[in-house]
Amino acid sequence: MNTLTIIQPDDWHLHVRTGAILNTVIAHTARQFKRAIIMPNLKPPVTSVELALNYRDEILQALPKDSEFEPLMTLYLTNQTTVDDVKKVAASDAIHAFKLYPAGATTNSDAGVNNVTAVYPILEAMQQHNVPLLIHGEVTDEDCDIFDRERVFIERYLTDIVKQFPALKIVLEHVTTEEAVQFVESASSNIAATITPQHLHYNRNAILVGGIRPHHYCLPILKREKHRLALVKAATSGNPKFFLGTDSAPHLTHLKENACGCAGCYSAHAAIELYAEVFEKENALDKLEAFASFYGADFYGLPRNKQTITLEKQNWTVPASYGESDIMITPLKANETLAWKLI
Repeated sequence: MNTLTIIQPDDWHLHVRTGAILNTVIAHTARQFKRAIIMPNLKPPVTSVELALNYRDEILQALPKDSEFEPLMTLYLTNQTTVDDVKKVAASDAIHAFKLYPAGATTNSDAGVNNVTAVYPILEAMQQHNVPLLIHGEVTDEDCDIFDRERVFIERYLTDIVKQFPALKIVLEHVTTEEAVQFVESASSNIAATITPQHLHYNRNAILVGGIRPHHYCLPILKREKHRLALVKAATSGNPKFFLGTDSAPHLTHLKENACGCAGCYSAHAAIELYAEVFEKENALDKLEAFASFYGADFYGLPRNKQTITLEKQNWTVPASYGESDIMITPLKANETLAWKLI
């Protein structure tokens, strides 16, 4: 197969930041995806409908001329979120979910939830008004090994959330473990998960072997090979509970290559190509369209896209960086060759 044409995909987990970084990266997403769920972990976080609509306007202004890309906004769930906030989100056509970050779990998550059970009244309102909950599923206890944080979160919190709110739509974001895959597979149809390209391509050796590789450092952190294989199997299985969410996270190169480098992989420059490589290796290219273009839209109750994109079997080299002067971003697979190219 030398070309592959699929319905235009959507990205169900995306960071685009703001200001100059937003202006640098948004075109990469817009050229391949029709829609994307936009993460709200800015500084300050996007905690109200007004802030989300302002952020949406900034994204739309940054898009290339004539782009039809649609940002799907979310609100940052905090201990100060109210039932009235939930009602406002439910009434908005532009805002599609709340995002739960355990406090301190990842980039700009300090304002996150520090007591999950304390927000149960908000989750009840979300269930009542059919507003999805997106979860960064990690505990942040200092005594919990970083490679166990996702598993412990599922055992300690997510199992009870699902039990207490059986009708609540939940997306367990960027799953990284065999246990997370098994949990989602065994749960009801209103529980789903996104899977990133980095967690499909790499295991934890990619961060550590041959020296520290900061551009492979993300949260949740890459895991053992058995977990990567479980993710690949889930993504290519045709199970509609698993769909595309890049978690593409642009950070300036000098902040990644730092004594305390920040977490996140930038993949928006070649997201669909990165997924295509994985699916091809599994002889599952026929499953890519549904994973990338159908399952997420169906879960969120949105119409499937009608436009198409075409990938061509063509080697190309990923640039060393994107941006210029003080806005330099090192992409995933920098200076490496990819086998598929969006045309």
